[in-house]
Amino acid sequence: MLDSLRVCVIGTGSISDMHLQSYANNPRSLLYGVYDYSKERAEEKAKKYGIEKVYDSLEEIFNDPHVDAVSICTWNNTHAEISIAALKGGKHVLVEKPLAMTVEEALKVEEATRKYKKTLQVGFVRRFATNTKVLKSFIDNGKLGEIYYAKASCLRRLGNPGGWFADKERSGGGPLIDLGVHIIDICWYLMGRPKVKSISGNTYRQLGNRGNVENLRFYKAADYDKDKNTVEDLANALITFENGASLLVDVSFTLHAKKDEIQVKLFGTKGGAELEPQLVLISEENDTILNISPQIDQLTFDFSNAFQNEIDSFVNCCLSGTKPEAPVEDGVEIMKILAGIYEASEEVRGDILTHA
Repeated sequence: MLDSLRVCVIGTGSISDMHLQSYANNPRSLLYGVYDYSKERAEEKAKKYGIEKVYDSLEEIFNDPHVDAVSICTWNNTHAEISIAALKGGKHVLVEKPLAMTVEEALKVEEATRKYKKTLQVGFVRRFATNTKVLKSFIDNGKLGEIYYAKASCLRRLGNPGGWFADKERSGGGPLIDLGVHIIDICWYLMGRPKVKSISGNTYRQLGNRGNVENLRFYKAADYDKDKNTVEDLANALITFENGASLLVDVSFTLHAKKDEIQVKLFGTKGGAELEPQLVLISEENDTILNISPQIDQLTFDFSNAFQNEIDSFVNCCLSGTKPEAPVEDGVEIMKILAGIYEASEEVRGDILTHA
């Protein structure tokens, strides 16, 4: 059994800093290498985090016996290919969400994980947030009873990052695959991972990326270009499960809304809960409805803390051989849901388009 985990981070875009910093904070991991198609950018990260090795190619990483694990922080259309190659090279894998671009790709990653007998964890970071863990402990102890309905929204009024996020060939889609993947997963996870029965959904391309809007800042990818956008700006869906439960979800990169909004709500036979915008439990005692506020430091999603927990969990799984909290099987199921929503929208009405 390894005493420490030597890690190479693949891809040095904005999310890579969360991986790099979290590994640096973990006493049982060593940031051994980094790779990016832009070697200059990789060298900058290596200098910043004191990383020994900057690789010239992916093959060099996979053939290096000193690398125990990789974090994949690349475009969505490369997740499956890099994951499979890393597993074949004998590396443990933490891959950012989504697991793949298609269900077929996701299934190939699952097959490789089994074949090469390595740990693969999907980057469902919200599972590792404090408010999620606290709520799950109440659910696991039966405080909500049977959860039969969940409702989740992640709506940006202005927030198409552009760049690869807005390029369907590289991303696979827009807010559904970028934002929806998180809120769908967290609801499905807390509902007990029920099997999907049916999916209906809609996607819209009505507003473009609204690059004309002034005086309001939002995150932009390094290669942002307001004239390039091939993804939806809004998606909604109703997902029903074999146990009778249902999940209603909507997500947007841009929408004529008053403000950005995130909500995650679950409703059970004994109680309810709101996970976002902050954790609240709803119960009933002595013929009285109670709104309960847990006394914890993080009532809402804390990005840095959740990422640290995610990396710590991955390192522990790799070193101990225990199953990840976000295993490859869950990545496949969420990919099936995302693909189902896109397919349902095409079958019903097509992707409504007024802006290229």
